[in-house]
Amino acid sequence: MNTLTLPDVALHNGALQQTLDWVGMQRIALPLRLAGQPLAGRASAAVSLDDPGARGIHMSRLYLALEPLEGCELDSTVLRRVLERFLASHQGLARQAYLDLSGELLLKRPALVSPLAGWKGYPVALRSRLDAQGGFHVELQLEIGYSSTCPCSAALARQLIQRQFSEYFAGKSIDHAGIVEWLGDTRGILATPHSQRSSATLQVRLSTHARELPVLALIEHAEQALGTVLQTAVKRADEQAFALANGQNLMFCEDAARRLHAVLRAHPGITAFHLQVVHAESLHAHDAVACSSWQW
Repeated sequence: MNTLTLPDVALHNGALQQTLDWVGMQRIALPLRLAGQPLAGRASAAVSLDDPGARGIHMSRLYLALEPLEGCELDSTVLRRVLERFLASHQGLARQAYLDLSGELLLKRPALVSPLAGWKGYPVALRSRLDAQGGFHVELQLEIGYSSTCPCSAALARQLIQRQFSEYFAGKSIDHAGIVEWLGDTRGILATPHSQRSSATLQVRLSTHARELPVLALIEHAEQALGTVLQTAVKRADEQAFALANGQNLMFCEDAARRLHAVLRAHPGITAFHLQVVHAESLHAHDAVACSSWQW
């Protein structure tokens, strides 16, 4: 039986000749593993098209080159190996390779006071690049949720409480028990500051010498700096502890950005970063945003 040679139109030159920055695929479903946790991941794989006369690249080769990532603990060495396979399978066509991975890291987080615990998702992305001269870098992106209470609103609420106190106890004898009773009544705490669910997006470029991806360390240090991270399973004691943490941790978006800037600057193995914090205002119909960047 004769074997037919299947046509490959990509071998023929195109009518228009032009190099392209990158060509590939995106949103490829892929099981990943990061920080010891499985991820239902998505991958974008691409190479530059540096031969202006070539009709296209070999997308199937990129897809097959992703196989080593399946269930493998991600680190810089693994990412570089895949990118090298991209370039090796496109010799003469491409001089740069791109690999973007994304997913949601699930971590079990304890409650503030009670023995409860629950799962919290952290959106994470990895962007790695390699060129034919060996230039390689990895960027890690994390998103962290937290609560922020406005310092200005807190000061205005305190002023109202002071005025209410003065008016209520005007001309009355003040005793300890009376004050305690008043503070526990709606007549006392008549105003509360506004808080909002907030988020921080951290984008860091890792040193070329760093092998491990410092996902857990960055999450821990950022959450400690923010002080009021979002909770999962809670009892009333946890909710009260969260209210106390917010009250003792007032911050504008500028404050949050500066805290995170200091955390990233102090973290070893980071050569550049960009961060953005968003406070989804409960007072306004718009968000408050602050950004900061640094490069070594």
